[in-house]
Amino acid sequence: MSADLGHAARSIIDPELADRVLAQIDQDAVIDFLQGLVRIPSVHEPGDTREAVTYCADPLRTAGFATRFEQIDEVKPNLIAEYGDESSGPTVMFNAHVDVVPTGELSAWKYDPWGAEIADGRVYGRGAGDDKASVTAQVMAAIALARSGVPQFGRLIVNEVADEEIGGVAGAKWLAESGILKPDFAIIGEQTMNRVNVGEKGGAGQTIVVLGRAAHGALPWEGANAIEGMAEILVALRRELWPKLDGRTHPYFHHSSASPNLISGGVKNNVVADRCELFVDRRLVPGETVTGTREEIRAIAERVIAGMPGLSVTVEPRWMGLEASLTPDDHPLVRSMVGANEYLGYDTTISGFSMGTDGRFFSQQGVPTIIYGPGDPKLAHIPNEWVGIDEVMAATRAYALTGLSLLSGLQADGDL
Repeated sequence: MSADLGHAARSIIDPELADRVLAQIDQDAVIDFLQGLVRIPSVHEPGDTREAVTYCADPLRTAGFATRFEQIDEVKPNLIAEYGDESSGPTVMFNAHVDVVPTGELSAWKYDPWGAEIADGRVYGRGAGDDKASVTAQVMAAIALARSGVPQFGRLIVNEVADEEIGGVAGAKWLAESGILKPDFAIIGEQTMNRVNVGEKGGAGQTIVVLGRAAHGALPWEGANAIEGMAEILVALRRELWPKLDGRTHPYFHHSSASPNLISGGVKNNVVADRCELFVDRRLVPGETVTGTREEIRAIAERVIAGMPGLSVTVEPRWMGLEASLTPDDHPLVRSMVGANEYLGYDTTISGFSMGTDGRFFSQQGVPTIIYGPGDPKLAHIPNEWVGIDEVMAATRAYALTGLSLLSGLQADGDL
């Protein structure tokens, strides 16, 4: 699920220019910024990001960025901060999200979820890793580039958004599909442990609905039990489809998968169920299609129900409906990010991201997109969420040098 590009990346980074940029990154300032951002409870619901994006905009504006907010929801503004001239080179976009999930049961937390406390080299708090560490690294890297005085050929956009945790409808999805943002390259901040992820799995959630016939629970033969029908479908999916998915692999991703995550059915404890609904979370590897995913589930479901008198079944899309995205290994964006890691002595393996990110919306618009950021995705959404200070600093440096590589006017392997 990964490969080491190593010297194959060969993104050109001028050491003198790199030193000028890196000299503008101060650990105290970076971690102070992260702590301040974590202390802003930008929680879904309601997903109010006004304070968080203003907090991000202020230091960028001071560093010379032109800042504005774009929104379709009053409480969910999205920051767009721009530096440089798009006519002189490519437009590079850093994107991450400032909204966070709820804390859950507070008694499960050792640390105040809004305290941003530091212990053992870690910053604790809701959103510390997902995704305010990436936001911090992007903002501070962008400021370092601007303050370094290094000539920039092109435009850098820092886009910190709302609404990622509930699908991006008022955030990145809208910004990408409306054409408000049309970068040449997009770097999406998520928890990749500072490894370069060149794409993400697709998603094609399906809702299976079985309809039956109600009857008194004491006379079940008078009805047609939708729950029984769904049980048979689920067994058939597990026996026939799940093993096939295990065999659908890609070098950069976990294998294809399906998970039945929600089920409901029946109306009362003494009534034969006349309806049962099952949601299947389908994640796609490159090569799978949304249509094909739906059809293979439908074929199994219809065959099973055909043998059960009184029942019928439908399979309908309910979530995402996007195929996997993948930016080629030899793309200048990939080489620049891997090259930054190589220059800094970090991990140069590349892989793919199993979860959904805001990157899918830009990929769908034809924008070359990668995913990179500090933190472990297994720590997202849990009590006592944390991110390592060293990880945040590493990401800040890597973002900065990637921006330098793409915007310095130097060519990476001849075709930037």
